[in-house]
Amino acid sequence: MALPVDKFREECGVFGIFGHDSATAHVALGLHALQHRGQEGAGIVSFDGKQFNAERSLGLVGDHFNDPKVIAQLRGRSAIGHVRYATTGGTTLRNVQPLFAEFDFGGLAIAHNGNLTNAGALKRELVSRGCIFQSTTDTEAIVHLIATAREPRAMVPPATASPGVVLRIIEALKQLVGTYSLVAMTQNFMLGARDPYGVRPLVLGELDGALILASETCALDILGARFVRDIDPGEIVIIDESGLKSLKPFLPVSPKFCVFEYVYFARPDSIVEGTNVYEVRQRIGAELAREAPADADMVVPVPDSGVPAAIGYAHAAGLPFELGIIRNHYVGRTFIEPAAQIRHLGVKLKHNANRATITGKRVILVDDSIVRGTTSVKIVDMVRNAGAKEVHMRVASPPTTNSCFYGVDTPMREDLLASSRTIEEMRKYIGVDSLSFISLDGLYRATGQQARNPKTPQFCDACFSGEYPIALTDFLSGDQPAQLSLLSERG
Repeated sequence: MALPVDKFREECGVFGIFGHDSATAHVALGLHALQHRGQEGAGIVSFDGKQFNAERSLGLVGDHFNDPKVIAQLRGRSAIGHVRYATTGGTTLRNVQPLFAEFDFGGLAIAHNGNLTNAGALKRELVSRGCIFQSTTDTEAIVHLIATAREPRAMVPPATASPGVVLRIIEALKQLVGTYSLVAMTQNFMLGARDPYGVRPLVLGELDGALILASETCALDILGARFVRDIDPGEIVIIDESGLKSLKPFLPVSPKFCVFEYVYFARPDSIVEGTNVYEVRQRIGAELAREAPADADMVVPVPDSGVPAAIGYAHAAGLPFELGIIRNHYVGRTFIEPAAQIRHLGVKLKHNANRATITGKRVILVDDSIVRGTTSVKIVDMVRNAGAKEVHMRVASPPTTNSCFYGVDTPMREDLLASSRTIEEMRKYIGVDSLSFISLDGLYRATGQQARNPKTPQFCDACFSGEYPIALTDFLSGDQPAQLSLLSERG
């Protein structure tokens, strides 16, 4: 049995393209670029002018969608795709998105990144009204809300090919509490939407006149597509044969983009909210060096996610940057341990100390975060066994003290090392000579902010501060067991 993963895991990545002769092939390439956002399942739905074509598979994008025969079957000039991580409840094909359903207006496919914090309440209400759920993903609640929605008479219909359908989707989205960046596709249009707080990213791109929606700009780069802009928090865009139309039907609120996208989730070459992620991570490392210096001989990243912050730390501290730990890139998440007696190898399956570089040296290890702490213990032990004279750890995020309920697979609070231990207790547990985390203000400064506004924080930082900007409705209504067991699996 595999041990719990000692990292936060992003839930999903979404991608869609409207009006391109090679739509499906481009979606598959886009999903390749978004693979870091989800590695347990992938799916594509296309529309060929007459019918929808769907293909879903467990595993990596390349495990299934590199087959030309699969791509050839997904005919059409418009397509959307999705990569996902599973949460509690396991990985099953029925939960792989995009989801597809036939409505009275025709077919609709939808792919969702985020988490609905009122999913339990929505599901009970919908079931009581006769809805039958085929999956355990909260995205299906959106499908049923669209099916049962009626066009609100108070709203002016948008000037699109299917204004009534758009109004029904808006009516459904207005019932959601939580986070979502989603793409949906009908036979007439493609739609992109971002929740009013804008917690999860969604960008607009263009290729050969075709418009693209994607979770990150790195998915545009792989195609040679042009980045147009971010989809705004609370914005809905409709793409049809006449072009793009933008709607903002929600009451405005203060945006709360997830600050952990800068720390870990987003790919370093992506542009997130107008800022290059790699540069932010370097600035995080520099801030960390100023806040928590250490007498040492070198700076060593915990690969791969600790590399940019370690470069920034080393530059600011005037210390050499060394690859003191080498990562094996050919060990996948589905590695099966053949016998109990070799499970103690643990982290060595993916990392190995570069003994010749670190023997006799005082080493500063830089990592992006500490979650359970089990991996940190093994990394530190490995470095010490390789002959390091001293080991100091610097962490490019504040102590993670709270779980995320907004679309990230995190342990429960009691399993987070920082939730019940002081920094000194964590230092002893991990086995380092010193341990320091970047401050929350330092993290904000690295993103380009002056500092964190304690009254109205500029980002969602609930995993560090415990201040949840969006109501945890299932908890507040007494539905805590449903949320804990993830009665509705996150999209």
